[in-house]
Order: sequence, then C-alpha cells, then structure tokens
Amino acid sequence: MTKPTYFAPTGGHPDQTQLLTDRAMFTESYAVIPKGTMRDIVTSFLPNWDGTRLWVIARPLSGFAETFSQYIMEVQPGGGSDLPESDPEAEAVLFVVEGAVNLTIDSVTHVMEPGGYAYLPPGAKWTLHNRAGPDGSSVARFHWIRKSYVAAPGVPMPEAFVTNETDVEPNVMPGTEGRWSTTRFVEPDDMRHDMHVSIVNFQPGGVIPFMETHVMEHGLYVLEGKAVYRLNQDWVEVEAGDYMWLRAFCPQACYAGGPGPFRYLLYKDVNRHMPLRLK
Repeated sequence: MTKPTYFAPTGGHPDQTQLLTDRAMFTESYAVIPKGTMRDIVTSFLPNWDGTRLWVIARPLSGFAETFSQYIMEVQPGGGSDLPESDPEAEAVLFVVEGAVNLTIDSVTHVMEPGGYAYLPPGAKWTLHNRAGPDGSSVARFHWIRKSYVAAPGVPMPEAFVTNETDVEPNVMPGTEGRWSTTRFVEPDDMRHDMHVSIVNFQPGGVIPFMETHVMEHGLYVLEGKAVYRLNQDWVEVEAGDYMWLRAFCPQACYAGGPGPFRYLLYKDVNRHMPLRLK
C-alpha cells in the first residue's frame, strides 16, 4: 500500500492580523474543531506526565457525547509517563501520527512509529516514553482515546495488542469499487470489545451514499485530505487536522471530491445493551 500520511497539530499562536472568521462550531448535535483552533493557549497538562502537553478534543458531556474522551498528546524527547492512566476502569487506544514512542506493556516494549496502533484494556500495566535523543530528535504526537469499559456477562476482557496500519488490509465497502474502505483493527463481531477505533478511507469521488443515523457516538479526526461532510442539516468543509464530534443519532454523510485521498480516525461505541437507568 502507499505509505500513509498523518496530520498532527504543532500549536503556535496567530498574530494580531488574523481574521476571527473560522469554521469552528458547536451545535446541539455536532461540533467541528478545526485544526486552526489547536493553539498553544488551549493545551492542557496531566499529572505524572513529563515533557508532555495535550489538546483535549472530546470529553464526556451530559446531553451530548457521553461515552469517551480523546486527546492529542505531544511528548518531547525524553518525556513520557510511568503512571499514564489514573482510572482503573479505563480502556484505551493509542494511535501515533508523528515521531516515535516506546510503549511498554507488562514489561514488553513496543516501538510505535506513525501508523502505530495499540489497544490497552482496563487495568493494563503500561508506560510510554519518547526515547529519542536530544540531537536531531523529534517530538512524538499521538491520539489517546479513553473509554470506561462496559463488561458483559460471560464475555472475557480483551487483551492488549500493538500493530500498525500498514500491517492491516482495509475492508472495501461493497459496491464502491475501492473508493470507500475501512481499516479495522478489531473484528466487528468480537464481543470482547465495546468500542471500535478504525480508519475510514475515501478515494477521490468516494461517498457515504446515505444519511447515516445511528446510536453510536463518533469522534472523527481527519488524518489526510479534504472533503465535504454532512452533519445534521449542514454541509461542512473539513480538511486534515480537523475534528468532528457527533452525538448519537446525528445524521451524517460524506463526499470526498479529491484531489487526493480523504482519511479519518473514527471512534464509535459498539456491542453493548443501551443503559436503561441513569447512574
């Protein structure tokens, strides 16, 4: 396959001549966070992480999307954490978009480079560091998607695993002649998993040919290219580095006009009964 490319924010700050008009929006059914909003001033920090800052691009929000959080992590050379996760019920997916990190799970170290994907079940013992040296070394950036795992009776806990997008063959959607495909890191019928994080790929001219309207919440980070995306009643232009955050049942569709591929990292909650009682 052609070597994938991945957009990663670098921060910075616009000067005083910058126009305020932008594509950022927050509605009752969706939000669009353009790449231009991911500046130094909106970064956050976490306990027990050294040399690290992050952009929080999704968090559980009552009345909106309630199942997950998503960060874009930026780790300086030598930075990282020996105590990355504070919630014993949290599962996670890591997806590297720039640089390289050493991810250690139960004393086994994996070098993750761009396209690297890791699933971490709740309670996993893991650490992460950017081990690059100070001379000519690079910052590492990766997505960290967190969800409170929902156990199911008689279903075992999923195991941790590490792979790379280049090692996974995309599944072509029927009737699309390869213009629409999905890179799935977990099989859809694997009941151990209550969330899927995959990569959706469109070649120029590819479309989602109907208004998807479903219970799954979504986070969509555009890794590459540009397209027009239908969100509820609006057609919205999006490009690499933009993020779309959709609550359940928000109608959606897509047209990828080109000139190159349009690809995004997709989160959705799956494979569990709907809770019938408020916690």
